[in-house]
Amino acid sequence: MTRTATSIDQDAADSLTWLHIGAGSFHRAHQAVYLNALRESGADRRWQLALANIRADMSPLLEALARQQGQYTLETVTPQGQRSYQRIASIGRILPWDAQLTQLIAAGAEERTRIISFTVTEGGYYLDHQHQLDTSNADLADDLRCALDGSGAPRTIYGAIAAILHARSQAHPQAALTLLNCDNLRHNGERFRDGLRQFLTLRGETALVSWMQANTTSPNAMVDRITPRPTAAVAQRVKEATGIDDPCALMGESFIQWVIEDDFKAGRPRLEEAGVEMVQSVLPYEEAKIRILNASHSCIAWAGTLAGLQYIHEGTLRDDIRQMAYDYVTQDVIPCLTPSPIDLAAYRDTTLARFSNPAIQDTNQRVAADGYSKIPGFIRPTLQESLAAGRDPRATAMLPALFLVFLQRWNAGQLPYEYQDGIFDPAAVRTMLGAADPVQAFCADAVLWGELASDARLVKLVREAVQRVQQWLDAGN
Repeated sequence: MTRTATSIDQDAADSLTWLHIGAGSFHRAHQAVYLNALRESGADRRWQLALANIRADMSPLLEALARQQGQYTLETVTPQGQRSYQRIASIGRILPWDAQLTQLIAAGAEERTRIISFTVTEGGYYLDHQHQLDTSNADLADDLRCALDGSGAPRTIYGAIAAILHARSQAHPQAALTLLNCDNLRHNGERFRDGLRQFLTLRGETALVSWMQANTTSPNAMVDRITPRPTAAVAQRVKEATGIDDPCALMGESFIQWVIEDDFKAGRPRLEEAGVEMVQSVLPYEEAKIRILNASHSCIAWAGTLAGLQYIHEGTLRDDIRQMAYDYVTQDVIPCLTPSPIDLAAYRDTTLARFSNPAIQDTNQRVAADGYSKIPGFIRPTLQESLAAGRDPRATAMLPALFLVFLQRWNAGQLPYEYQDGIFDPAAVRTMLGAADPVQAFCADAVLWGELASDARLVKLVREAVQRVQQWLDAGN
């Protein structure tokens, strides 16, 4: 039976719509929280969230949210273990999934929809090391052939947005729109926009490219809040604390940050009144977050997995693993990012304190995922810039070395969980790991290393770092 969109608020018909694609935990613990704060404060009640997903995997959650009128409970936890509970009621419409994304496309085409944001993870943009679309990806290849008239079945963010823009340009030719990337992708607005332009160009959609250029903007943004996958324990604590039986409950750390370039094409909520930092350039915030927080997170996840640990906080609280992340930031990242408007040493210390929060229960499995996006996005720039400056980034080299040893464990079937990666080719990786010189083959991978691929300096750094990782493991891990 086809479900219809669930509309929550009585004033929904009069509101402006902020459509979000990606019904995972992060959106509900981040963007939805800021919009909720605006509505609760009375500072700006014009905007209402509509929530949808590209894939079917979130359909049970969307259906559960619809049964709860879009509301759910968020548990937040401080590094000291203090828990608090908040009811989030900013989602005004739940758009059920179907293969043609019928209601998602219809909502995106509505004139009152002024902002479309999305969280599809780093790998969901299918960009290679030169920021070009990886057209060998099966889903992307299918979407390049997918009809935009509503009869197709888009499976990527490009296919979905292309169908929305097609419908919108037909129904409301002058209706401007902001496309807002909320993923951990460097220059995320620019990268998405370039990818979308490539996608439309490959399809021969010349008129739609022109319409997009004239009627949309894609500001860069930086988002931050650790949000583990929800567990039954979260729902149980919510019930004990609030009396609410909430299958949609989720948890996040108390820290939250959102920095956005103020380049909205069709108006926006008064986000600064909810604590969003509206800036001219997000670059220094983005670089600090990606290199210090995201890369350190991956370091701790890969090292923790190799050491037999399950959770991020367990690795962070171990002196040896914490030191790896500390040295990486202190010895290599801070010199690369100085000068900065941010106190980078303080940001490093705050980050490690956040990671050490035992209440978050963030798993190594979640954070270790998508290494083939994280090496080029989070880690390679520090190696490149350090080498260009004549420095020897030995501390940074530990991160890809950890990942290589992690992949060797994966290849041997020795990981304690299933490794998930949106863009790596398992057969090619197994071939690389089976080479006579796996380090040389690893460092020759253009997907990971771009212009650094096969660079003798990179090979030397990683080879020495792999030896240090093996010595560390042999010493008792």
